[in-house]
Amino acid sequence: MDASAWDRRYAESELLWSAEPNRFVAAELADLAPGRAVDLAAGEGRNAIWLASRGWRATAVDFSPVAIDKGRRLAEAAGVHVDWVVADLLEHVPEPAGFDLVLVAYLQLPPEQLGAVLGRAVRAVAPGGMLLVVGHDATNLSDGVGGPQDPDLLYTPESIATRLGGLRVGRADRVRRPVPGAEREAIDTLVRAHRPAP
Repeated sequence: MDASAWDRRYAESELLWSAEPNRFVAAELADLAPGRAVDLAAGEGRNAIWLASRGWRATAVDFSPVAIDKGRRLAEAAGVHVDWVVADLLEHVPEPAGFDLVLVAYLQLPPEQLGAVLGRAVRAVAPGGMLLVVGHDATNLSDGVGGPQDPDLLYTPESIATRLGGLRVGRADRVRRPVPGAEREAIDTLVRAHRPAP
C-alpha cells in the first residue's frame, strides 16, 4: 500500500492501532536506560510516545501525514515531546550511528525493500545501542490470525537476523500475541540485536 492508501486507513478511525505500546516493544525495552530512539514506520506513534514518556528522546518516522498528525495530537495530549518526520522509508536515511535504539515494528515489505530499510536501520544504531524488529511471522498464515496474507511480506527470525550484519543478535524468536475476539493467537517474529560498545 502506498502513503495515500494508508492515509485513508488512518482517517477512517479514531485510532487504527491501540494507544498502548506494542506488548513486545514494552517487554523488551522496559528496562533499557533512556537515550535517543527512532521508531521507523511509526504509524500513529504509540511506541514512540511510550518511549518519550519513559524519558527517551524519540523520533517517529512514517510516510502517512495523517498518521503523523494523529501521533502529534496524541503526544501533546500525553504531555510528551516526539520529533515527527513524514518520510518514505524506502528513501529516508536515519542518522548513521545516531540512535541508542532503532525500532522497526510491523513494517511488512517485499524482501528487497525490507533489506534496504533494515540496512539503513542497522547503520543508525550507535555503539552500545540496540535494534528491535517485530513483525508478522510466516507461520501466521497457517497457524495464526490476521496480518498480511502475502508470504513475501512475512518475516522469519532467520530471515531478519541474517540481514543485521554488524550487530550481535541476542534474540531471534517466534512469539505469540493474543488478538481480541480471535480464537487463535497471532504469531510474530521478534529479533533483538545490539552494536557492541567500543
